[in-house]
Amino acid sequence: MGKTADLFIRSEHADLLQKLNAWDVAYHQNDEPVVDDATYDEAKSRILEIEAEYPELAVNGYSTHVGAAVSEKFKSYPHVVPMLSISDVFNENEVADWYNKLESNDLFVELKVDGLSFSARYENGKFIRGLTRGSGIAGEDITANLLTIPDIPKKLSGNFPEVIEVRGEVYMARADFISLNENSDKKFANPRNAAAGSLRQLNPAITASRKLSAFGYTYGDLSERTWNTQSEYFDKLEEWGFKTTRQWAKKAHSVQDVQDIYNDVMLHRDEIPFDIDGLVIKVDSVAIQEKMGSRANSPRWEIAYKFPAARGITKLNGITIQVGRTGVLTPVAELEPINIGGVVVSRATLHNADEIARLNVRVGDKVIVQRAGDVIPQIVGVAENGENTFPYVFPNTCPVCGGAVVQESGAVARRCVNSLACPAQIRGELEHFASRHAFDIDGLGERQIELFVGRGWVNQPADIFTLIEKHGNEMRSLDGFGDKSVSNLNNAIENAKNVDLYRVLYAIGIPEVGEVTAKILAREFKSLENVRNASEERLKEIDGIGEIMAHEIVSFFADYHSMLALDNLLKYINIKNPVEKVVENSVLNGKKVVLTGTLVKYTRDEAKEILENMGAKPQGSVSAKTDIVIAGAAAGSKLTDAQRLGITIWSEEDFENAINNK
Repeated sequence: MGKTADLFIRSEHADLLQKLNAWDVAYHQNDEPVVDDATYDEAKSRILEIEAEYPELAVNGYSTHVGAAVSEKFKSYPHVVPMLSISDVFNENEVADWYNKLESNDLFVELKVDGLSFSARYENGKFIRGLTRGSGIAGEDITANLLTIPDIPKKLSGNFPEVIEVRGEVYMARADFISLNENSDKKFANPRNAAAGSLRQLNPAITASRKLSAFGYTYGDLSERTWNTQSEYFDKLEEWGFKTTRQWAKKAHSVQDVQDIYNDVMLHRDEIPFDIDGLVIKVDSVAIQEKMGSRANSPRWEIAYKFPAARGITKLNGITIQVGRTGVLTPVAELEPINIGGVVVSRATLHNADEIARLNVRVGDKVIVQRAGDVIPQIVGVAENGENTFPYVFPNTCPVCGGAVVQESGAVARRCVNSLACPAQIRGELEHFASRHAFDIDGLGERQIELFVGRGWVNQPADIFTLIEKHGNEMRSLDGFGDKSVSNLNNAIENAKNVDLYRVLYAIGIPEVGEVTAKILAREFKSLENVRNASEERLKEIDGIGEIMAHEIVSFFADYHSMLALDNLLKYINIKNPVEKVVENSVLNGKKVVLTGTLVKYTRDEAKEILENMGAKPQGSVSAKTDIVIAGAAAGSKLTDAQRLGITIWSEEDFENAINNK
């Protein structure tokens, strides 16, 4: 029986769990990782270590965790057979610990392809449905997108089972990734990001326009099995029309064999035409696999032998400063180009002035650069001091506009105060204003805004709405613009004039106010004027708005220049407020509600909109303050949490009754 965790361990565990859950959502749902692989793996290793020593924390902990909840953008379906993750190991000793518990020494070693997992269901040889891993219990429906990938057959060939779910990895070859970035306005950080972002598109035409590839490697639901080993399954996959990583796969019969394969792959990693982040080691016998079974979130018969974060040493040639839309100055290391893990790196982040001081990094030093997974490369240390170098002096004026740079009390970031006239901030603010969750102006992206700001055509949001009238003729003479593109942009701008209140509140760039907070404000105050006149005390009364946020909202609406820009904008737009449809006498009015699992009649977005219209407050996680949990099919840990906390649980039928009797 495990030990009882003290307050310190509980606190550490809760902190790690919160971070890992947030990182998983960023990686699996949003395709925008926020930490490198090494940081993630270290946190994951530590939380699993804690849960092994204190089993009480594993009940609702990370040990039962797979991926992240399915995104609300997609329809979702339950996996007939759970789509589990693989336990990681990082050195030969950990491989040996796993190997010594096996009933067989016949192993099959594959490449761990760095892409996005998929499951493709075939019935009578015909492709029926494709899903992402999602939460492991349910996945996102990407059927139409998978159909655009040539490596995934629409119909199986040869002899195949009546039902088979082929599981594998969608990836983007390195050469295709380079070509995509060279010919696209949107720049992806690496091939994995590009593959995930391309596959999880609502418009399959976008997926089809990008060259994706796929390998098959395992299976889920199955009507009958006619193979006895993993290597024989690869034969079947190729017979059915799938590609595999067979040419790199090896058999092994000892830990030393595995280590020899690992060392050889590490040596020739750059020659493989796609990104890998380790090896997958499996017991070759399927009968023994089935006998060994699985833990809550991973099979016992396979492990992922992860590669270390890719590092290299190169010279720091300079430090430049980037200015973001909020005026924050971010230092960027300009490097002597170096190939790290198959990618040429010439720039890396230095985060902020404090990080430069902590590393004591100077221009001319030989620095250690780490490219770990899916984030921008970073400098992690100094390998050799350069000659006659001097400490870096962070600028006290903005390198873009010359405005003063300040560091507010308690803050790490340094910021340009010239928000109204700094071109970098103007560009950033306008990109945010036109973005999908704000005014959603298609055709007004980063490249176009940079061009229009540079020509002086657009300096504030209101200028967008007179852009075509004032500069349409000049625009048609520019490269990349013709009658059709100008007409399309004009239509998008016209459509944006009728806009929801919460989109306006999100778009105008109030510090601390994201999309969720904007919806809370719209629902609570019903009009822009009411938000404008709200006091800090009134704002702090609202659930979800704290002291700092309340102060930022009031300060924004008290600023003369911000209000001048807002008043100019209001001349061109018509604000509507769909959240005014709230039914005051609804049984859900004011209730904090969590959705979990898959609903039959509604997508997650549809159910969330209904809840909001009934006055409920949808939440992402279960807590003691949650009033109701609506549980659909394949509900996971949120349902368990609700049961443990004694929270009211509704079925989809209960939800339907509430809608009909509201």
